[in-house]
Amino acid sequence: MQINQHWLTSAMPIPSPNCDQRPDPQDISLLVIHCISLPPGEFGGDFISQLFCNRLDPNAHPYFSEIHLLRVSAHLLIRRTGQIVQYVPFDQRAWHAGQSNYQGRARCNDFSIGIELEGIETEPYTDQQYQQLADVIKLLLANYPRLSPQRITGHSDIAPERKTDPGESFDWQRLHRLF
Repeated sequence: MQINQHWLTSAMPIPSPNCDQRPDPQDISLLVIHCISLPPGEFGGDFISQLFCNRLDPNAHPYFSEIHLLRVSAHLLIRRTGQIVQYVPFDQRAWHAGQSNYQGRARCNDFSIGIELEGIETEPYTDQQYQQLADVIKLLLANYPRLSPQRITGHSDIAPERKTDPGESFDWQRLHRLF
């Protein structure tokens, strides 16, 4: 696993249009862990990639009519199998955090990397996801000097009134033991 021009070489690249330039490309100083499943509670398939690439069919599932116009993305998705998909290069601003604040600093998308885990807040994540996430974190820490283990947080921590992910089933201690 390596990073080449801000792309993870072992990831499947699926470029998302839902990104733009960071205000300060050198300021990559926060890692935000999320979870997602589409439809909610269902795993596998291409619906997450379709959402992140603005191709989600609103007729494919009743829930999709509510979200198909969202313009969102993350840098990475780690599927339950451990497969990694990259949508946005790390030096670009992915649109994952929304209205957010970390330690008094707003607009977390400006300075963070967003990683989605395929899952839901109440169901355990897989061994493969924890291992891949730890491996990715080690690599990110080695390549982006403003990141640190103390600057890894959940979406629920930067948007507590709006978000609950990665949720109660995410084992932060396990993750920290792995990297």
